[in-house]
Amino acid sequence: MNSFAELITKRRSTRKFTDQLLTPEQVELILKAALMSPSSKRSNPWQFLVVEDKEMLKKLAACKPHGASFLEGCALAVVVMANIMEGEAWVEDTSIASIMMQLQAEDLGLGSCWCQVRGRQTEDDTDSAEYIRRLFDIPYQIEVLSVIGFGYKEKENKPFDESRLQWEKIHVGEYRASQPNNPEE
Repeated sequence: MNSFAELITKRRSTRKFTDQLLTPEQVELILKAALMSPSSKRSNPWQFLVVEDKEMLKKLAACKPHGASFLEGCALAVVVMANIMEGEAWVEDTSIASIMMQLQAEDLGLGSCWCQVRGRQTEDDTDSAEYIRRLFDIPYQIEVLSVIGFGYKEKENKPFDESRLQWEKIHVGEYRASQPNNPEE
């Protein structure tokens, strides 16, 4: 098992996948990670739609003109949603569940990439969440946040370069503007 520090250094967005399918055990572990994720007031408003059908993956890839095409080539996609009647922090709750699934995938040696849906539009200016809602007949109280694609990595990405960490964005004890943004200091 990888250490957590290794996981967060190694996890990079994967947009190119092989044709190899995931095993049922891998899918179960990814979904368990989502279902075990924390949520505000333990409301658990999240819901997840698992998509493996190649034709539906192709349709999902059309949810926005840029940044979704990788979904067509993934082995599995998970539409991350929430019942907005069950939790006011649904955006945060579904975001946490999303990264939990991605970290689980990385721990399994799989790749993943997050596709933002909320606040985006399709090529013809249809709301991306509405497009997905129609595609899968999702009721209106269920809001779509994102789609995460999973699969075997076509190639291994370089780990995060820690020399690029933006330590200037860390503030200890008080907020201090960085020099380039505050010429009066």
